[in-house]
Amino acid sequence: MGGGLPKQFRDWGGRPLLRATVEAFLAPGMPHLAGIALAVPPAHLSEVRSWDFPIPCWVIQGGDTRQASVRAALEILPDQPLAPVMIHDAVRPFPPATPLWEALEALNRYDGVLLGEPSTDTLKRVDAEGRVLRTEPREEFFRAQTPQIARLATWRQAFRAAAESGFIGTDDVSLLERLGLVVKLIPSPSSNLKLTTAEDWERAQPR
Repeated sequence: MGGGLPKQFRDWGGRPLLRATVEAFLAPGMPHLAGIALAVPPAHLSEVRSWDFPIPCWVIQGGDTRQASVRAALEILPDQPLAPVMIHDAVRPFPPATPLWEALEALNRYDGVLLGEPSTDTLKRVDAEGRVLRTEPREEFFRAQTPQIARLATWRQAFRAAAESGFIGTDDVSLLERLGLVVKLIPSPSSNLKLTTAEDWERAQPR
């Protein structure tokens, strides 16, 4: 996205993107939230703590990595081990209601759940020199999205185990997978996009 202000604090329809993302979860039709935990850079702690939400919001300084930041947010939550906790990217401001409801229902049968977009591309497996080894069946591949959901005690166990072993995952449920826990994927639309590039930002900007 370029240097300067972190993208989660850039203006998004008259408010910081992070705030817009949180407020998207508070919209009618979305699953009810009991509270929110936000891990943010030190320079933005005062700003975020001044935001007013209709539910409890705990704000804590983030860590050196995304994984460390998520762990800090998990640890600041009230100690309710069975509470479902959704971990979400600050720069995904379009969470889809129906897949979220399905994901929360699936948590009654699985250790963890995530949203994912079905792959529409033809996928080639290649070797280190770029030579094609085979074509993979694309119906077996999904692009991982957030929220990713597990119960609080499960998340805490997984993040503590990862920290103890030095494991860094590319997403949150990979920490569950490495412990042998069963994770369910719920198909989700491409509209639940992560604003990564300047082109993403311009294309998705509120009009």
